[in-house]
Amino acid sequence: MDALFYILRTGCQWRNLPSCFPKWQTVYWYFNRWKKQNIFSELNCILNQLDRKRENRNENPSAFCIDSQSVKLAPMIYENRGIDAHKKVNGRKRQLLVDTGGRIWFAHVHAANEADGRAALNFSADILCQDERLQKIYGDQAYNGIFADKIREFGFEFEKASRPESAKGFVPVAKRWVVERTIAWTNFFRRIVKDYEYTTSSSVAWLLLANIQLMLQRSHPLDQT
Repeated sequence: MDALFYILRTGCQWRNLPSCFPKWQTVYWYFNRWKKQNIFSELNCILNQLDRKRENRNENPSAFCIDSQSVKLAPMIYENRGIDAHKKVNGRKRQLLVDTGGRIWFAHVHAANEADGRAALNFSADILCQDERLQKIYGDQAYNGIFADKIREFGFEFEKASRPESAKGFVPVAKRWVVERTIAWTNFFRRIVKDYEYTTSSSVAWLLLANIQLMLQRSHPLDQT
């Protein structure tokens, strides 16, 4: 895990992993195995629950916030690649489902040219697996169509929270700014500033690892004295 966190933070290539860690082939083997066994997903969920308890909150969220981020894709990778015409990005799009504290619970990665609302339907199973506390999901106008209709079919409430049409640049939106902050947090992890992965499942795994590291740092902060 320390080797994976090192790659996540520094963005180094597998073959450039320092000799103080196990051989890169061994580290990659565990990364690939844990990814396929959903170990990262399970660990992420447990740490999110522990962090919520640390703040004296119920371990399960009552509301989610959803948003997407378009990122460039590394050269020579053609799988799940597209152009986001609105943001002028040639690469992939990340869908993040976070709670009101900004913790990433679920992530989905797809080509950047796919519509947000339709692609977000991949969260359907994850949303249905939540307990009875979940009541509402916040999103912007991009999710107000097919995704919002599906959420209401499931018995949840969808609330559109968008910035005023006359506003320019970044404007914090009440009850939805937390997911924008989470997207900003990803800039501190060089491995995910840009998508370097051949498979979208690996892209999701690195996003979950970023959240895992954040939750571990909150649980065991460094001594500042």
